[in-house]
Amino acid sequence: MTTEYVARSEDGCAWITGASSGIGRALALSLAADGWKVAVTARSEDKLADLAEAAKGLAGHIMAFPGDVSQADDMAALCDAITATLGPLALLVANAGVYLPQDGLDGDRQEWQTTIDVNLSGTVNVVLPVIAKMKAAGQGQIAIVSSVAGYRGLPTSAAYGATKAALINMAEALKFDLDKAGIRMQVINPGFVDTPATADNPFPMPHLVTVDEAVGEIRKGLVHPSRFEIAFPRAFVRQLKLLRMLPYSFYFKLVARSTGWDKT
Repeated sequence: MTTEYVARSEDGCAWITGASSGIGRALALSLAADGWKVAVTARSEDKLADLAEAAKGLAGHIMAFPGDVSQADDMAALCDAITATLGPLALLVANAGVYLPQDGLDGDRQEWQTTIDVNLSGTVNVVLPVIAKMKAAGQGQIAIVSSVAGYRGLPTSAAYGATKAALINMAEALKFDLDKAGIRMQVINPGFVDTPATADNPFPMPHLVTVDEAVGEIRKGLVHPSRFEIAFPRAFVRQLKLLRMLPYSFYFKLVARSTGWDKT
């Protein structure tokens, strides 16, 4: 059984984590403009307050629920608070994440742990209580934000890419069970998006897209009745998926050359 449920604003509210900046912030405003009640979560209360203020006058509204996704009990309590305040959860976009580039010869143990705590454990901490709510309701839509960096290993992405690969696998595995409960599972795999997180990348970023372009692709994918993976930009995604098919002897040489890593 495959669920083709598409969440609508009439079905309940949306919850977006990692909403203080970048894709999360822009997506929250886009949904609110279309009439959604949007719960937004991040650690920065001030940035969330600014976001809620920016939504005033839109068809829907944004309500701030500050919190740290790495804290499991806090996220469970926040999930209860959101549904008590805004009604049933129809849509979750688990977007919270950090990118802390790593030098493989001089890695930072604490940065590795932070990446795992936020990107992987933080997603689990949000997804599990939401699944419980949606299971009881008999419907819902969950989109986990991963990255094309999860397809194969890339320079500086040893920590980040490992968590994103895990999220892709997790979404794939969860889909089998969630389909049976009427809960739509999707994974969002952006390429390079022009945000503060990518500003300091020490290598060329092909097919760089703006935040607004990224949100446009995500919105189209969320309402598509059968799409599991929302990946963009398409040309870059095709290239990376072809790279997944290459044997290692070709893969490492090609990526090192194309990123300039063979000259560093």
